[in-house]
Amino acid sequence: MVIEFIKSIILGIVEGITEWLPVSSTGHLILVNEFLNLNVSSDAEVNEGFVNMFNVVIQLGAIMAVVVIFWKKLFPFGKKNNPDPWKKEGVGSYVKADIMTMWFKVIVACVPAAVIGFLFDETFERLFYKPWIIAIALIVFGVAFIVIENRNKKSSAKVNSMSELTYTAALIIGGFQLIAAIFPGTSRSGATILGALMIGISRTVAAEFTFFLAVPVMFGASLLKLLKYDGGFTGEQIGILAVGMIVAFAVSMVVIKFLMDYIKKHDFKVFGWYRIVLGIAVLAYFGIKAVV
Repeated sequence: MVIEFIKSIILGIVEGITEWLPVSSTGHLILVNEFLNLNVSSDAEVNEGFVNMFNVVIQLGAIMAVVVIFWKKLFPFGKKNNPDPWKKEGVGSYVKADIMTMWFKVIVACVPAAVIGFLFDETFERLFYKPWIIAIALIVFGVAFIVIENRNKKSSAKVNSMSELTYTAALIIGGFQLIAAIFPGTSRSGATILGALMIGISRTVAAEFTFFLAVPVMFGASLLKLLKYDGGFTGEQIGILAVGMIVAFAVSMVVIKFLMDYIKKHDFKVFGWYRIVLGIAVLAYFGIKAVV
């Protein structure tokens, strides 16, 4: 079982890197599992169920990094450092209006993916979690990043702070998140950032809102996957899952800080080119595999 813990560490590293960079964590994990498949049970069906659950629940580690890094921008309660209280007196004076408003916008953006994902999660997984679909999604959104960033060179962002983000914009971003929920390889962060850039939101606000949006989405997706998982857990399986989440958390702490510094001076085109190259490589690999 030691080898399975090593695999879990590697998968945690992959999750921590690819969850926040717009290159598709689910797509990478599915592809990595092609070469580094976890083996936690002699029963093939049980093992497949655990791997599918692991690939989603490991995201809890990554999302905790967002909570830690952006705690002051996420926690809406407290009288200290509260220049804009919900009410001047009473309980409302302990509520930070700007942060609470941001959460309302997050909820609006979550609605499309939450409703459709809850109803059709297993259907999407069965129909679309295939290597060639992942490859196409990687390439299409890679091209889109390059096109949008080239277009944006000629114009300035219309939204440069979270307070300027409208509910309509939040709903549009939520629509792009739905695309990612349906097609693996799209990238949840990639889709939402791209959607935000398309409607004139600055890179920094787009990235931050994507991170904040991930908190309820990923907690919800992980909880749903755990509730639907009926394979049972051994002590070793719990350990493997825990190790993956801890590693994903540690790596995410570094990657999130890197990305926020990177986009202050650079655009997202490098990630677009990476997606295209990876997508072509995936198509080539599985094409050759099918022939052989």
